[in-house]
Amino acid sequence: ETKRMYQLSQFSQQPPNRFLDQLKWESVVTILSTLHADRNVYPSAGVLFVHVLEREHFKGEFPPYPKPGDSSNDPITFNTNLMGYPDRPGWLRYIQRTSHSDGVLYGSPTAEHVGKATIIEIIAYNRRTFETARHNLVINIMSTEEYPLPYQAEFYIKNMNVEEMLASEVLGDFLGAVKNVWQPERLNAVNITSALDRGGRVPLPINNLKEGVYVMVGADVQFSSCLREVENSQNQLRCSQEMEPVISCDKKFRAQFDIDWCKINLVDITKMIMIHSNRPDPGTGVLPDIGGYNPPPESLKSRDFFADFLITLAVPSAVAMVLFSVLGYSMCCRREGVDKRNMQTPDIQLVHHSSIQKSTKELRSMSKNREISWPLSTLPVFSQSEEVVPPIHPDNYETTSMPLMQTQT
Repeated sequence: ETKRMYQLSQFSQQPPNRFLDQLKWESVVTILSTLHADRNVYPSAGVLFVHVLEREHFKGEFPPYPKPGDSSNDPITFNTNLMGYPDRPGWLRYIQRTSHSDGVLYGSPTAEHVGKATIIEIIAYNRRTFETARHNLVINIMSTEEYPLPYQAEFYIKNMNVEEMLASEVLGDFLGAVKNVWQPERLNAVNITSALDRGGRVPLPINNLKEGVYVMVGADVQFSSCLREVENSQNQLRCSQEMEPVISCDKKFRAQFDIDWCKINLVDITKMIMIHSNRPDPGTGVLPDIGGYNPPPESLKSRDFFADFLITLAVPSAVAMVLFSVLGYSMCCRREGVDKRNMQTPDIQLVHHSSIQKSTKELRSMSKNREISWPLSTLPVFSQSEEVVPPIHPDNYETTSMPLMQTQT
């Protein structure tokens, strides 16, 4: 499988006629390309297209290290976009994990893109010297007779990142394992998607956790009994309880690929009902040309801000002063006074009020002048020898002069 994929990567750089002639004798697995000059590539619709942007190819276009003999390991990043547009086509994705790793363009074109030349601008940035290098990649999408393959299965691999799965050796091993389980005549890698693009979470940087990747594979024969084992009631119950289902052919993948069989998706295109909706034409996405920008003249007319000053400051200040004056008059100038209150109060009420005040003053003066004596309840009655102790004072002693507490004098 790896040898066949390498041959296809070489065929993709040849003219269309020769490329199609050789495809008649080779089963299409995927389209790989590792060349980076201004070249044409010929991917097929419905087949995974992978183009590797190798850093080694662009290092020759940047100045070497100042010290002779030092190995050049400049950090290089890539920017890819459709010529004349700020982004890539919708079917084409790009990933580069770090500035010291190669970039990868990958995706699966559809029949809508057949016959349309897609020019991708590739700009390499040297993060050490801040220099750039530009190349153009012309993608000519071609149609195939077997597109689309009627039976497609999507696998979720938990122990892989998307750039690891795009490597020709790893992808070839996976397709070989699927071919042993499925036994089709034609088998293609249709698409590869990162789990992060499906709403997955970024894994924690512990225990060498991976992001996960979805791999869509197409074939020309019915699904094997092993792939349909996940559809039985027992495995469905185990999946609902977040338990691993029992799959007989899992051992053929387990050595290298950790597959989540609960997330496998089997699609039979022959049983799908096509729904045609009358959607409006989206157009080209480019705004019409309405002329150049006409800036305002340099000599602007002067503007009077006095009216704005009155509306913003003077009017609110005047309203606040009026409200402050009304509040001050109500609180300070409208007080009745004691004399006016006494004149409006009945005489009998004033007499009662004055008598209460006199009685209160008299009681307070009497409480200040009296002498408090010791209460009998605070005196000891029995001694430690259980003998009755006579009272300190005789019965005819005036107790009103004793203090309430022993600490009082």
